[in-house]
Amino acid sequence: MKISIGLRLFASVLLAILAVAASAVYLLRQNVLEGFGDYAVQIELDRLDELSNELARRYARHGSWDFVPASGRREWIARELARLQDEREARAFARPPAPAAPVAPFSATGAVPPVTPPAPPAPPAPPLPPLPPPALADAPAPDDGAPLQSRITLFDAAGKRIAGRPPGTLPLARRPIMVDGRTVGALAVARTARPTDALAYTFLQQLGSSLWPIAASSVLLSALVATLLAAHFRRPIGRLAQGARLLSEGRFETRLVDGRSDELGELAQHFNRLAARLEGAEDARRQWVADTSHELRTPLAVLRAQLEALQDGVRNADPIHVAAMLRQVLALSKTIDDLYALARADVGALDCRREPLHVWQLAREEADAFGDRLQAAGLVLEWAEPPPHAAVLADPDRMRQVLRNLFENSLRYTSAPGRLLLSAEVGAGRVELHLDDSAPGVPDAALARLGERFYRVDASRSRTGGGAGLGLALCRRLLEAQGGALRIAHSALGGLRVTVSLALSTS
Repeated sequence: MKISIGLRLFASVLLAILAVAASAVYLLRQNVLEGFGDYAVQIELDRLDELSNELARRYARHGSWDFVPASGRREWIARELARLQDEREARAFARPPAPAAPVAPFSATGAVPPVTPPAPPAPPAPPLPPLPPPALADAPAPDDGAPLQSRITLFDAAGKRIAGRPPGTLPLARRPIMVDGRTVGALAVARTARPTDALAYTFLQQLGSSLWPIAASSVLLSALVATLLAAHFRRPIGRLAQGARLLSEGRFETRLVDGRSDELGELAQHFNRLAARLEGAEDARRQWVADTSHELRTPLAVLRAQLEALQDGVRNADPIHVAAMLRQVLALSKTIDDLYALARADVGALDCRREPLHVWQLAREEADAFGDRLQAAGLVLEWAEPPPHAAVLADPDRMRQVLRNLFENSLRYTSAPGRLLLSAEVGAGRVELHLDDSAPGVPDAALARLGERFYRVDASRSRTGGGAGLGLALCRRLLEAQGGALRIAHSALGGLRVTVSLALSTS
Protein backbone atom coordinates (compact mmCIF):
# COMPACT_ATOMS: atom_id res chain seq x y z
CA MET A 1 0.00 0.00 0.00
CA LYS A 2 1.47 3.31 -1.10
CA ILE A 3 1.11 6.17 1.39
CA SER A 4 1.96 9.60 0.05
CA ILE A 5 4.25 11.96 1.92
CA GLY A 6 1.38 14.46 2.24
CA LEU A 7 -0.76 11.92 4.08
CA ARG A 8 2.17 10.97 6.31
CA LEU A 9 2.80 14.61 7.20
CA PHE A 10 -0.90 15.20 7.80
CA ALA A 11 -1.17 12.23 10.17
CA SER A 12 2.03 13.21 12.00
CA VAL A 13 1.03 16.84 12.52
CA LEU A 14 -2.54 15.85 13.47
CA LEU A 15 -1.38 13.39 16.11
CA ALA A 16 1.13 15.90 17.46
CA ILE A 17 -1.44 18.69 17.77
CA LEU A 18 -4.05 16.38 19.32
CA ALA A 19 -1.48 15.11 21.81
CA VAL A 20 -0.57 18.69 22.77
CA ALA A 21 -4.24 19.67 23.07
CA ALA A 22 -5.09 16.62 25.20
CA SER A 23 -2.09 17.26 27.44
CA ALA A 24 -3.06 20.91 27.84
CA VAL A 25 -6.66 20.03 28.75
CA TYR A 26 -5.50 17.40 31.23
CA LEU A 27 -3.00 19.73 32.90
CA LEU A 28 -5.56 22.55 32.98
CA ARG A 29 -8.12 20.27 34.59
CA GLN A 30 -5.59 19.14 37.21
CA ASN A 31 -4.59 22.73 37.96
CA VAL A 32 -8.24 23.75 38.27
CA LEU A 33 -8.96 20.90 40.65
CA GLU A 34 -5.94 21.71 42.78
CA GLY A 35 -6.62 25.46 42.70
CA PHE A 36 -10.26 25.15 43.64
CA GLY A 37 -9.34 22.60 46.30
CA ASP A 38 -6.95 25.07 47.93
CA TYR A 39 -9.54 27.82 47.62
CA ALA A 40 -12.25 25.64 49.16
CA VAL A 41 -10.13 24.54 52.12
CA GLN A 42 -9.17 28.15 52.87
CA ILE A 43 -12.86 29.06 52.90
CA GLU A 44 -13.50 26.21 55.30
CA LEU A 45 -10.68 27.36 57.57
CA ASP A 46 -12.20 30.86 57.62
CA ARG A 47 -15.51 29.33 58.70
CA LEU A 48 -13.72 27.79 61.69
CA ASP A 49 -12.62 31.14 63.15
CA GLU A 50 -15.43 31.04 65.72
CA LEU A 51 -14.46 27.51 66.80
CA SER A 52 -10.79 28.50 66.95
CA ASN A 53 -11.53 31.52 69.15
CA GLU A 54 -13.77 29.44 71.42
CA LEU A 55 -11.07 26.78 71.81
CA ALA A 56 -8.46 29.49 72.58
CA ARG A 57 -10.71 30.99 75.34
CA ARG A 58 -11.35 27.62 76.93
CA TYR A 59 -7.66 26.71 76.79
CA ALA A 60 -6.79 30.01 78.47
CA ARG A 61 -9.38 29.32 81.16
CA HIS A 62 -8.23 25.71 81.85
CA GLY A 63 -4.56 26.15 81.01
CA SER A 64 -4.50 22.89 79.01
CA TRP A 65 -6.56 20.66 76.74
CA ASP A 66 -8.00 18.74 79.65
CA PHE A 67 -11.46 20.11 78.93
CA VAL A 68 -11.67 17.82 75.89
CA PRO A 69 -13.52 14.66 76.98
CA ALA A 70 -11.62 11.41 76.91
CA SER A 71 -14.40 9.53 75.11
CA GLY A 72 -16.05 10.43 71.83
CA ARG A 73 -13.22 12.68 70.79
CA ARG A 74 -13.88 12.09 67.14
CA GLU A 75 -17.44 13.46 67.31
CA TRP A 76 -16.53 16.16 69.86
CA ILE A 77 -15.50 18.67 67.15
CA ALA A 78 -18.78 18.12 65.32
CA ARG A 79 -20.76 18.56 68.53
CA GLU A 80 -18.91 21.78 69.34
CA LEU A 81 -19.66 23.13 65.87
CA ALA A 82 -23.34 22.23 66.29
CA ARG A 83 -23.43 23.91 69.73
CA LEU A 84 -21.85 27.09 68.41
CA GLN A 85 -24.32 27.11 65.54
CA ASP A 86 -27.28 26.73 67.93
CA GLU A 87 -25.99 29.57 70.12
CA ARG A 88 -25.55 31.76 67.09
CA GLU A 89 -29.11 31.09 65.94
CA ALA A 90 -30.46 31.69 69.44
CA ARG A 91 -28.72 35.03 69.65
CA ALA A 92 -30.13 35.96 66.27
CA PHE A 93 -33.74 35.17 67.37
CA ALA A 94 -33.35 36.74 70.83
CA ARG A 95 -32.02 40.06 69.53
CA PRO A 96 -34.27 42.95 70.78
CA PRO A 97 -35.99 45.07 68.13
CA ALA A 98 -34.38 48.33 67.22
CA PRO A 99 -35.91 51.40 68.93
CA ALA A 100 -38.23 53.53 66.85
CA ALA A 101 -36.86 56.79 65.64
CA PRO A 102 -38.36 59.84 67.46
CA VAL A 103 -40.83 61.95 65.55
CA ALA A 104 -39.43 65.39 64.92
CA PRO A 105 -41.70 68.41 65.60
CA PHE A 106 -42.96 70.49 62.80
CA SER A 107 -40.89 73.57 62.17
CA ALA A 108 -42.20 77.03 61.55
CA THR A 109 -41.64 76.70 57.89
CA GLY A 110 -43.56 73.45 57.80
CA ALA A 111 -40.50 71.45 56.62
CA VAL A 112 -40.17 67.91 57.84
CA PRO A 113 -36.66 66.82 58.82
CA PRO A 114 -35.45 63.56 57.29
CA VAL A 115 -35.89 60.43 59.31
CA THR A 116 -33.09 57.84 59.39
CA PRO A 117 -34.50 54.32 58.78
CA PRO A 118 -33.47 51.59 61.20
CA ALA A 119 -30.54 49.40 60.16
CA PRO A 120 -31.56 46.00 58.76
CA PRO A 121 -30.80 43.03 61.01
CA ALA A 122 -27.58 41.15 60.27
CA PRO A 123 -28.12 38.02 58.19
CA PRO A 124 -27.64 34.79 60.08
CA ALA A 125 -24.38 32.91 59.54
CA PRO A 126 -24.57 30.17 56.96
CA PRO A 127 -25.48 26.89 58.59
CA LEU A 128 -22.90 24.16 58.79
CA PRO A 129 -23.46 20.94 56.88
CA PRO A 130 -25.45 18.30 58.74
CA LEU A 131 -23.62 16.04 61.14
CA PRO A 132 -22.47 12.72 59.77
CA PRO A 133 -23.87 9.52 61.24
CA PRO A 134 -22.01 8.22 64.29
CA ALA A 135 -18.87 6.31 63.42
CA LEU A 136 -16.63 3.96 65.33
CA ALA A 137 -13.93 5.65 67.36
CA ASP A 138 -10.74 6.37 65.42
CA ALA A 139 -12.07 4.63 62.30
CA PRO A 140 -10.68 6.18 59.10
CA ALA A 141 -13.01 8.78 57.71
CA PRO A 142 -13.99 8.81 54.05
CA ASP A 143 -11.49 10.84 52.03
CA ASP A 144 -13.68 11.74 49.08
CA GLY A 145 -16.54 14.25 49.41
CA ALA A 146 -16.81 14.09 53.23
CA PRO A 147 -18.53 17.05 55.01
CA LEU A 148 -16.53 19.63 56.87
CA GLN A 149 -17.27 18.24 60.36
CA SER A 150 -15.75 14.89 59.38
CA ARG A 151 -12.53 16.46 58.09
CA ILE A 152 -11.50 18.60 61.09
CA THR A 153 -8.67 17.56 63.41
CA LEU A 154 -7.50 19.30 66.62
CA PHE A 155 -3.77 19.03 67.40
CA ASP A 156 -1.84 20.22 70.42
CA ALA A 157 1.37 22.28 70.21
CA ALA A 158 3.46 19.09 69.80
CA GLY A 159 1.38 17.94 66.85
CA LYS A 160 -0.45 15.20 68.73
CA ARG A 161 -4.09 14.60 67.77
CA ILE A 162 -6.53 15.63 70.50
CA ALA A 163 -9.91 15.33 68.81
CA GLY A 164 -11.61 15.08 65.46
CA ARG A 165 -10.69 13.12 62.39
CA PRO A 166 -7.63 10.84 62.56
CA PRO A 167 -5.00 11.91 60.01
CA GLY A 168 -5.55 10.06 56.75
CA THR A 169 -4.09 10.12 53.26
CA LEU A 170 -5.37 13.55 52.28
CA PRO A 171 -3.16 16.63 52.81
CA LEU A 172 -4.02 18.88 55.75
CA ALA A 173 -4.43 22.66 55.83
CA ARG A 174 -3.65 24.01 59.32
CA ARG A 175 -4.52 27.16 61.23
CA PRO A 176 -2.76 27.76 64.58
CA ILE A 177 -4.60 28.44 67.83
CA MET A 178 -2.90 31.33 69.67
CA VAL A 179 -3.10 32.08 73.41
CA ASP A 180 -1.11 35.00 74.82
CA GLY A 181 1.04 35.17 71.72
CA ARG A 182 2.05 31.50 71.69
CA THR A 183 0.80 28.57 69.68
CA VAL A 184 -1.00 26.03 71.84
CA GLY A 185 -2.50 23.92 69.09
CA ALA A 186 -3.90 23.92 65.59
CA LEU A 187 -7.09 23.18 63.71
CA ALA A 188 -6.50 21.19 60.55
CA VAL A 189 -8.88 20.53 57.69
CA ALA A 190 -8.31 17.66 55.26
CA ARG A 191 -8.68 18.55 51.60
CA THR A 192 -11.23 16.58 49.64
CA ALA A 193 -10.19 14.55 46.64
CA ARG A 194 -12.44 16.66 44.42
CA PRO A 195 -13.47 20.30 44.84
CA THR A 196 -16.77 20.95 46.57
CA ASP A 197 -17.15 24.39 45.04
CA ALA A 198 -19.83 24.41 42.35
CA LEU A 199 -17.83 26.90 40.30
CA ALA A 200 -15.10 24.34 39.84
CA TYR A 201 -17.56 21.78 38.48
CA THR A 202 -19.13 24.36 36.20
CA PHE A 203 -15.76 25.35 34.79
CA LEU A 204 -14.76 21.73 34.23
CA GLN A 205 -18.06 21.02 32.46
CA GLN A 206 -17.53 24.01 30.17
CA LEU A 207 -13.98 22.85 29.52
CA GLY A 208 -15.24 19.38 28.57
CA SER A 209 -17.87 20.83 26.24
CA SER A 210 -15.20 22.89 24.44
CA LEU A 211 -13.06 19.82 23.76
CA TRP A 212 -14.82 19.04 20.48
CA PRO A 213 -14.27 22.54 19.04
CA ILE A 214 -10.63 22.24 20.10
CA ALA A 215 -10.36 18.88 18.34
CA ALA A 216 -12.00 20.25 15.19
CA SER A 217 -9.68 23.25 15.19
CA SER A 218 -6.72 20.93 15.65
CA VAL A 219 -7.76 18.87 12.64
CA LEU A 220 -8.15 21.95 10.46
CA LEU A 221 -4.87 23.44 11.66
CA SER A 222 -3.01 20.18 11.13
CA ALA A 223 -4.50 19.85 7.65
CA LEU A 224 -3.33 23.36 6.75
CA VAL A 225 0.15 22.86 8.20
CA ALA A 226 0.49 19.42 6.61
CA THR A 227 -0.55 20.81 3.23
CA LEU A 228 2.06 23.57 3.43
CA LEU A 229 4.76 21.19 4.62
CA ALA A 230 3.89 18.65 1.94
CA ALA A 231 4.07 21.32 -0.74
CA HIS A 232 7.38 22.53 0.71
CA PHE A 233 8.95 19.08 0.59
CA ARG A 234 7.18 17.45 -2.33
CA ARG A 235 8.38 19.96 -4.93
CA PRO A 236 12.12 19.24 -4.51
CA ILE A 237 11.46 15.54 -3.99
CA GLY A 238 9.37 15.49 -7.15
CA ARG A 239 12.16 17.23 -9.08
CA LEU A 240 14.62 14.69 -7.71
CA ALA A 241 12.39 11.79 -8.78
CA GLN A 242 11.98 13.35 -12.23
CA GLY A 243 15.74 13.84 -12.54
CA ALA A 244 16.41 10.24 -11.50
CA ARG A 245 13.96 9.06 -14.13
CA LEU A 246 15.72 11.14 -16.80
CA LEU A 247 19.09 9.73 -15.72
CA SER A 248 17.73 6.22 -16.00
CA GLU A 249 16.72 7.06 -19.57
CA GLY A 250 20.28 8.11 -20.41
CA ARG A 251 19.78 11.89 -20.32
CA PHE A 252 22.92 12.63 -18.32
CA GLU A 253 22.77 16.37 -18.97
CA THR A 254 19.94 16.65 -16.42
CA ARG A 255 20.63 19.03 -13.53
CA LEU A 256 18.57 20.07 -10.50
CA VAL A 257 18.14 23.49 -8.92
CA ASP A 258 20.16 23.41 -5.69
CA GLY A 259 19.15 26.72 -4.11
CA ARG A 260 17.93 25.15 -0.86
CA SER A 261 20.12 25.22 2.25
CA ASP A 262 18.77 22.07 3.89
CA GLU A 263 19.37 18.36 3.34
CA LEU A 264 17.28 18.39 0.17
CA GLY A 265 19.56 21.09 -1.26
CA GLU A 266 22.58 18.98 -0.34
CA LEU A 267 20.93 15.99 -2.02
CA ALA A 268 20.39 18.06 -5.16
CA GLN A 269 24.09 19.00 -5.18
CA HIS A 270 25.08 15.34 -4.89
CA PHE A 271 22.65 14.52 -7.68
CA ASN A 272 24.20 17.15 -9.94
CA ARG A 273 27.71 15.86 -9.24
CA LEU A 274 26.57 12.32 -9.96
CA ALA A 275 24.95 13.44 -13.20
CA ALA A 276 28.12 15.29 -14.20
CA ARG A 277 30.24 12.20 -13.54
CA LEU A 278 27.84 10.02 -15.47
CA GLU A 279 27.89 12.50 -18.33
CA GLY A 280 31.69 12.54 -18.29
CA ALA A 281 31.82 8.74 -18.16
CA GLU A 282 29.42 8.51 -21.07
CA ASP A 283 31.47 11.00 -23.10
CA ALA A 284 34.64 9.06 -22.26
CA ARG A 285 32.96 5.82 -23.28
CA ARG A 286 31.90 7.25 -26.62
CA GLN A 287 35.35 8.70 -27.19
CA TRP A 288 36.88 5.38 -26.17
CA VAL A 289 34.74 3.48 -28.66
CA ALA A 290 35.48 6.02 -31.40
CA ASP A 291 39.25 6.03 -30.76
CA THR A 292 39.41 2.26 -30.46
CA SER A 293 37.52 1.84 -33.71
CA HIS A 294 39.86 4.31 -35.41
CA GLU A 295 43.02 2.68 -34.08
CA LEU A 296 41.86 -0.78 -35.08
CA ARG A 297 40.55 0.32 -38.46
CA THR A 298 43.83 1.87 -39.62
CA PRO A 299 46.05 -1.28 -39.54
CA LEU A 300 43.14 -3.37 -40.76
CA ALA A 301 42.64 -1.05 -43.72
CA VAL A 302 46.36 -1.23 -44.62
CA LEU A 303 46.39 -5.00 -44.24
CA ARG A 304 43.22 -5.31 -46.31
CA ALA A 305 44.67 -3.15 -49.10
CA GLN A 306 47.83 -5.26 -49.24
CA LEU A 307 45.87 -8.50 -49.31
CA GLU A 308 43.59 -7.22 -52.07
CA ALA A 309 46.68 -6.15 -54.05
CA LEU A 310 48.06 -9.67 -53.73
CA GLN A 311 44.73 -11.12 -54.74
CA ASP A 312 44.44 -8.90 -57.81
CA GLY A 313 48.02 -9.68 -58.85
CA VAL A 314 49.18 -6.11 -58.40
CA ARG A 315 51.79 -7.27 -55.90
CA ASN A 316 53.61 -10.51 -55.50
CA ALA A 317 53.76 -12.50 -52.28
CA ASP A 318 57.46 -11.81 -51.85
CA PRO A 319 59.17 -11.54 -48.44
CA ILE A 320 59.05 -7.75 -48.49
CA HIS A 321 55.26 -7.56 -48.87
CA VAL A 322 54.72 -10.39 -46.38
CA ALA A 323 56.92 -8.57 -43.85
CA ALA A 324 54.88 -5.39 -44.35
CA MET A 325 51.65 -7.25 -43.67
CA LEU A 326 53.23 -8.90 -40.65
CA ARG A 327 54.12 -5.48 -39.21
CA GLN A 328 50.49 -4.40 -39.49
CA VAL A 329 49.35 -7.60 -37.79
CA LEU A 330 51.85 -7.06 -34.97
CA ALA A 331 50.77 -3.44 -34.53
CA LEU A 332 47.15 -4.55 -34.43
CA SER A 333 47.97 -7.27 -31.92
CA LYS A 334 49.85 -4.83 -29.66
CA THR A 335 46.95 -2.39 -29.68
CA ILE A 336 44.54 -5.16 -28.75
CA ASP A 337 46.84 -6.36 -25.96
CA ASP A 338 47.11 -2.82 -24.56
CA LEU A 339 43.35 -2.36 -24.66
CA TYR A 340 42.86 -5.67 -22.92
CA ALA A 341 45.35 -4.75 -20.16
CA LEU A 342 43.70 -1.35 -19.65
CA ALA A 343 40.26 -2.94 -19.46
CA ARG A 344 41.44 -5.40 -16.82
CA ALA A 345 43.08 -2.58 -14.86
CA ASP A 346 39.83 -0.60 -14.93
CA VAL A 347 37.92 -3.42 -13.26
CA GLY A 348 40.73 -4.25 -10.82
CA ALA A 349 41.44 -7.63 -12.44
CA LEU A 350 45.00 -6.91 -13.53
CA ASP A 351 47.33 -9.64 -12.29
CA CYS A 352 50.37 -8.33 -10.44
CA ARG A 353 52.87 -10.61 -8.74
CA ARG A 354 54.80 -8.33 -6.40
CA GLU A 355 58.21 -9.46 -5.24
CA PRO A 356 61.53 -7.82 -4.26
CA LEU A 357 63.05 -6.27 -7.37
CA HIS A 358 66.11 -4.08 -8.06
CA VAL A 359 64.46 -1.52 -10.33
CA TRP A 360 67.70 0.25 -11.39
CA GLN A 361 69.26 -2.98 -12.59
CA LEU A 362 66.06 -3.88 -14.47
CA ALA A 363 66.05 -0.45 -16.13
CA ARG A 364 69.68 -0.87 -17.24
CA GLU A 365 68.86 -4.26 -18.76
CA GLU A 366 65.93 -2.84 -20.77
CA ALA A 367 68.02 0.13 -21.87
CA ASP A 368 70.74 -2.23 -23.15
CA ALA A 369 68.08 -4.11 -25.13
CA PHE A 370 67.17 -0.83 -26.92
CA GLY A 371 70.83 0.09 -27.53
CA ASP A 372 71.01 -0.91 -31.20
CA ARG A 373 67.68 0.70 -32.11
CA LEU A 374 68.59 3.92 -30.33
CA GLN A 375 71.94 4.06 -32.07
CA ALA A 376 70.28 3.44 -35.44
CA ALA A 377 67.86 6.32 -34.71
CA GLY A 378 70.72 8.71 -33.93
CA LEU A 379 70.05 8.83 -30.17
CA VAL A 380 72.61 8.56 -27.38
CA LEU A 381 71.61 6.89 -24.10
CA GLU A 382 73.39 8.06 -20.95
CA TRP A 383 73.25 6.79 -17.36
CA ALA A 384 73.62 8.70 -14.14
CA GLU A 385 75.12 7.33 -10.93
CA PRO A 386 73.15 4.33 -9.61
CA PRO A 387 71.18 4.89 -6.37
CA PRO A 388 72.51 3.34 -3.14
CA HIS A 389 69.33 1.36 -2.60
CA ALA A 390 66.71 0.63 -5.28
CA ALA A 391 64.94 -2.53 -4.10
CA VAL A 392 61.17 -2.33 -4.49
CA LEU A 393 58.16 -4.66 -4.36
CA ALA A 394 56.92 -4.95 -7.93
CA ASP A 395 55.96 -7.39 -10.68
CA PRO A 396 59.03 -7.96 -12.89
CA ASP A 397 57.01 -8.67 -16.04
CA ARG A 398 54.79 -5.58 -15.55
CA MET A 399 57.81 -3.38 -14.83
CA ARG A 400 59.52 -4.61 -18.02
CA GLN A 401 56.34 -3.73 -19.90
CA VAL A 402 56.39 -0.23 -18.36
CA LEU A 403 60.09 0.37 -19.16
CA ARG A 404 59.73 -0.92 -22.73
CA ASN A 405 56.81 1.42 -23.37
CA LEU A 406 58.79 4.37 -22.00
CA PHE A 407 61.88 3.62 -24.06
CA GLU A 408 59.70 2.99 -27.12
CA ASN A 409 57.96 6.33 -26.61
CA SER A 410 61.30 8.21 -26.39
CA LEU A 411 62.65 6.33 -29.41
CA ARG A 412 59.68 7.28 -31.57
CA TYR A 413 59.28 10.90 -30.58
CA THR A 414 62.83 12.20 -30.03
CA SER A 415 64.45 13.93 -33.00
CA ALA A 416 67.92 12.90 -34.19
CA PRO A 417 70.51 13.68 -33.16
CA GLY A 418 69.21 13.43 -29.60
CA ARG A 419 69.96 12.28 -26.06
CA LEU A 420 68.30 10.08 -23.44
CA LEU A 421 69.31 10.23 -19.78
CA LEU A 422 68.42 7.54 -17.23
CA SER A 423 68.78 8.52 -13.56
CA ALA A 424 67.37 7.64 -10.15
CA GLU A 425 67.07 9.09 -6.65
CA VAL A 426 65.93 7.74 -3.31
CA GLY A 427 64.09 9.68 -0.59
CA ALA A 428 61.10 9.57 1.78
CA GLY A 429 60.85 5.80 1.50
CA ARG A 430 60.51 5.80 -2.28
CA VAL A 431 62.74 5.38 -5.31
CA GLU A 432 62.13 7.57 -8.35
CA LEU A 433 63.40 6.53 -11.77
CA HIS A 434 63.74 9.41 -14.31
CA LEU A 435 63.91 9.10 -18.08
CA ASP A 436 64.75 12.40 -19.85
CA ASP A 437 64.83 12.93 -23.60
CA SER A 438 65.76 15.87 -25.80
CA ALA A 439 63.64 17.92 -28.17
CA PRO A 440 60.99 18.19 -29.32
CA GLY A 441 59.01 19.10 -26.23
CA VAL A 442 55.28 19.60 -25.75
CA PRO A 443 53.23 22.71 -24.89
CA ASP A 444 52.11 23.28 -21.32
CA ALA A 445 48.46 22.76 -22.27
CA ALA A 446 49.23 19.34 -23.76
CA LEU A 447 51.49 18.28 -20.89
CA ALA A 448 48.57 17.73 -18.50
CA ARG A 449 46.81 15.46 -20.99
CA LEU A 450 49.73 13.17 -21.66
CA GLY A 451 48.82 9.79 -20.29
CA GLU A 452 45.22 9.92 -21.46
CA ARG A 453 44.11 7.10 -23.69
CA PHE A 454 44.55 7.72 -27.42
CA TYR A 455 45.88 11.21 -26.79
CA ARG A 456 48.76 12.39 -28.99
CA VAL A 457 50.37 15.78 -29.50
CA ASP A 458 49.94 16.05 -33.25
CA ALA A 459 51.99 19.24 -33.59
CA SER A 460 55.28 17.76 -32.41
CA ARG A 461 54.91 14.08 -31.63
CA SER A 462 52.63 13.00 -34.46
CA ARG A 463 51.33 9.61 -35.32
CA THR A 464 53.80 9.31 -38.19
CA GLY A 465 56.16 7.78 -35.64
CA GLY A 466 53.60 5.07 -34.91
CA GLY A 467 51.70 4.19 -31.77
CA ALA A 468 48.08 4.45 -30.78
CA GLY A 469 48.45 6.79 -27.80
CA LEU A 470 47.99 3.99 -25.27
CA GLY A 471 51.57 3.53 -24.03
CA LEU A 472 51.68 6.18 -21.30
CA ALA A 473 48.10 5.42 -20.19
CA LEU A 474 48.97 1.75 -19.85
CA CYS A 475 52.18 2.56 -17.93
CA ARG A 476 50.24 4.69 -15.47
CA ARG A 477 47.67 1.97 -14.79
CA LEU A 478 50.32 -0.72 -14.45
CA LEU A 479 52.21 1.36 -11.89
CA GLU A 480 49.07 2.24 -9.95
CA ALA A 481 48.23 -1.47 -9.71
CA GLN A 482 51.61 -1.96 -7.96
CA GLY A 483 51.27 0.99 -5.60
CA GLY A 484 53.39 3.27 -7.77
CA ALA A 485 52.82 6.45 -9.76
CA LEU A 486 53.78 8.02 -13.10
CA ARG A 487 54.55 11.73 -13.53
CA ILE A 488 55.31 13.64 -16.72
CA ALA A 489 57.07 17.02 -16.81
CA HIS A 490 59.35 19.14 -18.98
CA SER A 491 62.93 17.95 -19.21
CA ALA A 492 66.06 20.04 -18.93
CA LEU A 493 67.21 18.32 -22.16
CA GLY A 494 64.39 19.99 -24.09
CA GLY A 495 61.94 17.11 -24.26
CA LEU A 496 60.02 15.23 -21.58
CA ARG A 497 60.90 13.81 -18.18
CA VAL A 498 58.95 10.69 -17.25
CA THR A 499 59.24 9.71 -13.57
CA VAL A 500 58.42 6.26 -12.23
CA SER A 501 57.85 6.33 -8.44
CA LEU A 502 57.77 3.13 -6.35
CA ALA A 503 57.90 2.40 -2.62
CA LEU A 504 61.13 0.96 -1.32
CA SER A 505 61.10 -2.58 -0.06
CA THR A 506 61.63 -2.92 3.70
CA SER A 507 63.08 -6.42 3.43
